[in-house]
Amino acid sequence: MFKKLALLAALCLPFAMAHGQGLADRPITLIVNVPPGGSSDALARLTATVLGGQLNRSIVVENVTGAGGLVGMQKFLRAPADGSTLLFINQSLVILPYLHPKSAYSPLTDVEPIGVVAKVPMVLSVSNAGGVKSLASLIDTMKKSPGKVNFGSGGPGTTAHLAEALFLKLADVQGEMIQYRGSGPALSDLMAGTIDAVIDQTVTMLPLHKDGRVRAIAVTGGTRLPQHPEIPTFAESGLPGFDLIIWNGVVAPKGTPPELTAKLASALTAAISSPGVQSRLSSLAAQAPADNEKGPAHFRRLIMQDNERVADLAKSGAFASTAGAAGK
Repeated sequence: MFKKLALLAALCLPFAMAHGQGLADRPITLIVNVPPGGSSDALARLTATVLGGQLNRSIVVENVTGAGGLVGMQKFLRAPADGSTLLFINQSLVILPYLHPKSAYSPLTDVEPIGVVAKVPMVLSVSNAGGVKSLASLIDTMKKSPGKVNFGSGGPGTTAHLAEALFLKLADVQGEMIQYRGSGPALSDLMAGTIDAVIDQTVTMLPLHKDGRVRAIAVTGGTRLPQHPEIPTFAESGLPGFDLIIWNGVVAPKGTPPELTAKLASALTAAISSPGVQSRLSSLAAQAPADNEKGPAHFRRLIMQDNERVADLAKSGAFASTAGAAGK
């Protein structure tokens, strides 16, 4: 997956010296609070390559896992606000405080948004071992046998956890959530037929669907994916309220100087605007942000919007009702 990433960095070099000024003269650490191999990790490594080219800095990806991503989040929150440590994050930023009330951080005030890298649709896939071939048939099965269908999740606080909790609420069905330590093991069990369903990002789901190892039955978003037009949207399949699109972006520690935040944001915008990066994102069925979706202000609004969504889910008990079996 990453063989061509070094070439993408070269596309960004003309801007490197201008954007690199003001940063600590040492490699930058990009913390990723999920294990290697998943969709967030893949996008983080792409970001490290192209952003490092813009800044004329080496960016080292560090996977810091544990407690559903909370350990990596806490390490990031202790980092100095000098641009030497950044965090690649998705909606787990706003989920974790509701799952761990004693974590003592606020997604609204304790990070400095830099910018969105990619927006990624979610895909609901089922095991080939079952007879489910559509979203309607899955929901019908779950209504007839409450609690019998199990969903694999990459762990508490992950985007899959959020997606599956939201799905169960909107579809008004019951299911068992099985928590894994990362999406990789969950997808392995889905392919083996050990679990029934997984909702995860296109980056990891679509290659398995293309190879016939799982069956993708619905995708979020207003239109079908150009890469896989055979997969209907949730709206087409009778669940229009399930519109969750996962954002992936970069944040800096609270207190990072505004001028440094602005330089990082400018470099990130230039990096993800290159044709090579946009083509790579498209190949992963990820969406590069539009011009009006780039930069700290838009990213802050996304964080605020999803914080409200997660707060409503937490109040309804949706997370508690999908706690499921112990992690694997």
